[in-house]
Amino acid sequence: MNERGLRSLVDKVKAGRLSRRGFIRRLTAAGLTAPMATQLLALSGLAVAQSRPVYKPTRRGGGGLLKVMWWQGPTLLNPHFAVGTKDQDASRIFYEPLAAWDRDGNLRPKLAAAIPNRADGTLSADGLWVVWKLKRGVRWHDGRPFTADDVVFTWEYSSDPATATVSNGSYRDVTVEKVDDHAVRVRFKQPTPFWADTFVGWAGCIIPKHLFGDYRGAKSREAPTNLKPVGTGPYKFKDFKPGDLVTGEINTDYHEPNRPHFDAIEMKGGGDAVSAARAVLQTGEYHFAWNLQVEDEILVRMEKGGKGRVIVTLGGGIEHMQLNTTDPWTEVDGERSSLKTKHPVLSDRAVREALSLVVDKKSVQDHIYGRIGIATANYINNPERFRSTRTSYEFNVDKANAVLDKAGWVRGADGVRVKDGKRLKFVYQTSINQPRQKTQQIIKQAAQRAGIDMELKSVTASVFFSSDVANPDTYTKFYADLQEYSNGMNAPDPEVFLRQFCSWEAATKDNKWQGRNITRWQNKEYDETHKAAQVELDPVKRAALLIRCNELVIENYVVIPLVMRPNAAAAASDLALEISGWDNNTWDLANWYREG
Repeated sequence: MNERGLRSLVDKVKAGRLSRRGFIRRLTAAGLTAPMATQLLALSGLAVAQSRPVYKPTRRGGGGLLKVMWWQGPTLLNPHFAVGTKDQDASRIFYEPLAAWDRDGNLRPKLAAAIPNRADGTLSADGLWVVWKLKRGVRWHDGRPFTADDVVFTWEYSSDPATATVSNGSYRDVTVEKVDDHAVRVRFKQPTPFWADTFVGWAGCIIPKHLFGDYRGAKSREAPTNLKPVGTGPYKFKDFKPGDLVTGEINTDYHEPNRPHFDAIEMKGGGDAVSAARAVLQTGEYHFAWNLQVEDEILVRMEKGGKGRVIVTLGGGIEHMQLNTTDPWTEVDGERSSLKTKHPVLSDRAVREALSLVVDKKSVQDHIYGRIGIATANYINNPERFRSTRTSYEFNVDKANAVLDKAGWVRGADGVRVKDGKRLKFVYQTSINQPRQKTQQIIKQAAQRAGIDMELKSVTASVFFSSDVANPDTYTKFYADLQEYSNGMNAPDPEVFLRQFCSWEAATKDNKWQGRNITRWQNKEYDETHKAAQVELDPVKRAALLIRCNELVIENYVVIPLVMRPNAAAAASDLALEISGWDNNTWDLANWYREG
């Protein structure tokens, strides 16, 4: 669908000649996703659809204990320090943002009274401000009232560079002011088409000023509440054993009527994805299991047990290999993988190209992931409107050999290529997980045929994804040449997700490795393109800029996409829940209930 046709459809919706449902149907038929269609209407000045959950229980409690398994156990419970999904999901048991993303890409109010829109004057036409009206009568778990002061403080806390939050990018370029006790205004420094970032999703969780007020800045890691949360969520904190167990009890003062259904929650950590799937699908010991990175044929067999089902939800997840642009083996001012260094071998574009050619993505899909991992050339795959059609991938070892021959990399006596005294040998790390170890083996075997040696390193998942800044084996430190893991978008819009390649987002010692740019790639064209997308109010032109950001990452071999990964989870047959591919697994925990 071209720009003119798209604008015509939007105008028809504005004039009342085409329904929202009809608009979304037309766009999905043209290859765009429902979440993207919804966002186009919002960005075009039409009121945002108010998402509502399906919930049947008629009273609070009575559902017993909800047992869930996160086989990568959470290590802290402050959402603003949560570098991994496991910590974000655990934090969302207790903390809530102003709004969250449902599975269709609509915004659903949480601590907000309603979603801002132009019709009621809470969203500016020039993209320079938005007003959030807050829900009244909400209390923190310790009984103190939730007010606009807490929202303003959350901005002050996370935007302070000395606090070193991982959510800093959602707060540092805005100003937040109190309108009254139950309203705040977010002002943007420039026209901002994607206004639903600050205070939305995992990065938008509000924290209590009265408990964190003394721990802003350099003292942020000393706050007792980092491990003993006091939030507004459906469950109150009971106990936490980092890497092992999180428990909570029902919040009898929760701000939504008849919620939650369950009397308590137990989040168990540890083990592996296969045992987690088995605990739900075969033994029925648990009601829910997260992140089933399990070979699909195994999941299909387990589902036949009849005690649960696998839920596959489309989102922005991508399993990928990162190429370190810095030198992980040289220490500068007490820091490895420093921005003051360049990788001695991966700086050669020919080497990066050869690596991309020895990655057999089709085999990874066909023999490991099946329906939960689809081979792709793109880092951004969904919503489809942001997926580039110019990129492609190729598995061709002969071509990889030719590329390296031309670049002067000569095979040594042991078959490993050498140039200027440097060997094509890389440390390739990932978390301990059967599909990932199998993927490593597939890539290593093909790389050997091209004269590239790979030392495979596997790190315990709870360590690899730890939020502990003293841990040398975390993926944010990236003390290796290559590394593999999966991440994904927490909104049906890729602008925030693509910040991870902006120069100013580099993870460094100075920001406690909380920056989103793990590869430390620095590229002027990328930075300028991303900045242009941030202020482009025309949704069609903005999409083109974000597509170009994706293409720059692929063309420069900053990362090598492997498979796009829909969210795969296991749920008991009688557990009713909504999983969103655009938000945390626990984003809507208050509305989970047991059928019958």
